[in-house]
Amino acid sequence: MDVNAPLALLGGLTPAAFMKRHWQKKPLLVRQAWPGVQPPLPRPGLFDLAARDDVESRLVACQGEDWSVRHGPMARRALPPLSRPGWTLLVQGVDLHVAAARQMLERFRFLPDARVDDLMISWASPGGGVGPHIDDYDVFLIQVHGKRRWRVGRVADPSWVEGAPLKRLKHFEPSEEWVLEPGDLLYLPPRWGHDGIAEGGDCITCSAGFSVPAAGSLARDLLSRLADEECETGVLYRDAGQAATETPAAIPAALLDFARQSLARHLAQPLWLEQALGESLTEPKAQVWFEAGQGGIHAGVCLNARTRMMYDTRHVFINGEAFRAGGRDALLMRRLADERGLPAADVRRLSEAATALLQDWLAAGWLHGS
Repeated sequence: MDVNAPLALLGGLTPAAFMKRHWQKKPLLVRQAWPGVQPPLPRPGLFDLAARDDVESRLVACQGEDWSVRHGPMARRALPPLSRPGWTLLVQGVDLHVAAARQMLERFRFLPDARVDDLMISWASPGGGVGPHIDDYDVFLIQVHGKRRWRVGRVADPSWVEGAPLKRLKHFEPSEEWVLEPGDLLYLPPRWGHDGIAEGGDCITCSAGFSVPAAGSLARDLLSRLADEECETGVLYRDAGQAATETPAAIPAALLDFARQSLARHLAQPLWLEQALGESLTEPKAQVWFEAGQGGIHAGVCLNARTRMMYDTRHVFINGEAFRAGGRDALLMRRLADERGLPAADVRRLSEAATALLQDWLAAGWLHGS
């Protein structure tokens, strides 16, 4: 993608200009950003997804001040009648199951894959919504059917309504209000308050979400990977010189040094953090699994829509695994990650070892033949 070419999706801004002016800074409303846009799947198909146990879904209903939330899977008969106002069905990760949803996310590949979360679809009956709230991620809200009224504003007081079944802002004072129609797009940075309500009938909104790693959770995952690796080394604490103690509850200084050295030993390795981060960022979500692929690779390959593949200067990462790569193999593997596929001519240029890797990934279902 040419990041310096204007995009109708961004209201005529180039991706480079959008990132400089709006990304993580302020909202952007674009009327008819996507003329003629269609829902990635019809309403019955969305309801069918919500009934599956490998799909995350929620039902949010509101009657006056009485809110309720139910988590899926939910059979169609468990959903309220379509004619009942004030309810919303949220289905996460539709891009993992529906090609058209994955194609919607492709429009946003001027952003790093490391930030991609998923494409969520929200179907709402008239008056349906989830209340005023904030999100800890960047989101592009694409109206694909019906109308939704959005109220948006900065949040001075992020406290929640106490005892509520879902996180709704206790104090929300919007500064902007718009009604989005099919084809309209609204970008919101993290922690901007927003409240969307279906207006004039039922509506469908697609949310392209981009996760914002939290320092604590990221560090926790990296340290967990360090712990797994440390267990494999079999290095044990030794205290043959420990003297008898009259203060048994005191932590020995030597044990503290052992813990400090265990961390320092890994952090001193120049590639450990890079490898652990790449493995973490490409780890598939818990509900994702793959079926063994079929066919061959010699006519070209395409990544499975559920596959997460990234790279750094020394590694290629795919679905939580890391591989060292250099030279031509590295260039071609990076192209596979960026373009989500390799033509036959490029597959033939791979080394024997890299070709064997593709065969393994095919067998695992991580990619398939073109």
